[in-house]
Amino acid sequence: MSPTPTLRLSVLDQSPVRPGATARQALQETTQLAQLTDRLGYTRFWVSEHHNTTTLAGPTPEVLLAHLGAHTSRIRLGSGGVMLPHYSALKVAENFKMLEALHPGRIDLGIGRAPGADRLTAYALNPSNQFKEEDFIEQLVDLQAYLRDDRTPETIHERVLAIPQIDTQPELWLLSSSGQSGDFAARLGMGFTFAQFINPNGGPAAVRAYRQQFRPSPELAAPAASVALFVLCADTEEKANALAKAMLMQLLRFEQGVRGPYPTAAEAAAYQFGPLELTRLRYHQARVVSGTPAQVHAQLTELAAAYEVEELLLTSITADFADRLRSYELLAEAFELTPTSQTVAETVEMD
Repeated sequence: MSPTPTLRLSVLDQSPVRPGATARQALQETTQLAQLTDRLGYTRFWVSEHHNTTTLAGPTPEVLLAHLGAHTSRIRLGSGGVMLPHYSALKVAENFKMLEALHPGRIDLGIGRAPGADRLTAYALNPSNQFKEEDFIEQLVDLQAYLRDDRTPETIHERVLAIPQIDTQPELWLLSSSGQSGDFAARLGMGFTFAQFINPNGGPAAVRAYRQQFRPSPELAAPAASVALFVLCADTEEKANALAKAMLMQLLRFEQGVRGPYPTAAEAAAYQFGPLELTRLRYHQARVVSGTPAQVHAQLTELAAAYEVEELLLTSITADFADRLRSYELLAEAFELTPTSQTVAETVEMD
């Protein structure tokens, strides 16, 4: 297998609560995974924001990132992403300036516009949110100003500072599953990540449009783009197929409004897709890359070439945590990532 030295691998972790496990265990597993991928040579470790669900345990990326920073040494840490319409731009800026002060040069602020929950929960988080495009753009402009310590006369930024005052700032990324936020990222000079794990259609065109429209900013002189997708890698094709089938079952269930626990290996093996589900499989299969190390290496290399990106963010969910760890280990070997022996903390133990 030929090496791909220019392709960087990163992680987008959702802190999934496995069947029979607890939310506390899910967060411990996220910490263990961050430590493993830190040692294996992955570039970034991002954590997501979700609300009003029992299957994912991460509603507050900024809190979890502070913990992960204390248990890792090298890997960049970020949000994938903070759902900005729920919050004030000032508070988000201060949260991530604090993280940057604690872990300088390692913090990414990934921003999303989607609710990360149902509309009722979004209302409970911010009753004044109208989901208007102009409101979101205004928040992004304010967020940049707070992070830059702008003193623009006759604006709020002339008198209000985001603290702590530090000499570095987190990287800014916009996340999108439709491409619209790619337009915002290009206009404001931010990085852009397309979420293929949510929407498998139109990604390369969205990234291409972002590059064409990009305007340099003080923080980013040239466009920076990446792609996030579900990836499941196993030692054998049979095992990889089983992991992929469980993932597809969960995606179909979610589409059907079923919010139960992730399928176990036994459930996945016994399950037969119905006629209506078979019509949706092609769509969902495009959200998932699976196979042996050689097969996944080929698929990811081809996908990166289609997007013309040099970085992929990989999301893996499995019923057995060991399978999740093994998937990232195999990918690190397949892409010949450079491991590190640095450690800063003892591995978090499971309950």
